[in-house]
Amino acid sequence: MQPTYNKLLELPLFQGMSISDLEQVIMSTHFGFMNTAGGRTVIKDGDSCNRLLFLIKGTLCTESIPDDRRYIIEEEIYAPNILQPECLFGLTQRYTKTFRAITDCEFMSINKQEAMKISDNFDIFRLNLLNILCTQTQKATRHPWRIHPQGIRAKIARFMETRCTKPAGKKTLYIKMEQLGREINESRLNISRELNAMNDEGIITLRRSEICFPQLERLILTAGAEQQDNL
Repeated sequence: MQPTYNKLLELPLFQGMSISDLEQVIMSTHFGFMNTAGGRTVIKDGDSCNRLLFLIKGTLCTESIPDDRRYIIEEEIYAPNILQPECLFGLTQRYTKTFRAITDCEFMSINKQEAMKISDNFDIFRLNLLNILCTQTQKATRHPWRIHPQGIRAKIARFMETRCTKPAGKKTLYIKMEQLGREINESRLNISRELNAMNDEGIITLRRSEICFPQLERLILTAGAEQQDNL
């Protein structure tokens, strides 16, 4: 089995498959391959999603922008990974993020028809896909019922956590302090004080209209402790 196909076993959709099942998939499925140089855009927000696209090698930056376009959140994702499989189905079959290559990247794709054929023939693939979609749905429906964050740090943590693909890793938020204050219902002065405190603690790196979270989980951890103290 070629090294590239071995990467399939590391992807959530193929985890749990036996070697014989994976060999059948390889023999009966048409895969597409693509290389992208670092710095180039792979997918734009709003592009049609008609395939499952797997990041096999490299690092991507995802860019998310709200409808009012008042801020931008960037995240880094690493291989092996799959890009927004939930966009392949549903009411709006378009990507909701922009993906840019940070390093040279290698991709593998399966078009929608081929993906549905694999789903029909292999229960584990279908169950893995359902688990991904159901997990995302459960997280989204749970958010409104969580305890409202107390304290500015906890509010910032919740703001980021609910808008990021994963609540860990490097994130960059491009936003003005006034806008961040409006988003979490706090004054600009209070926002400035808390951001500077987190900058001094090494939790963030603060620049003009830019907040870098080297490890978002550090903010969530300290915010959780603050939340407990305020309860």
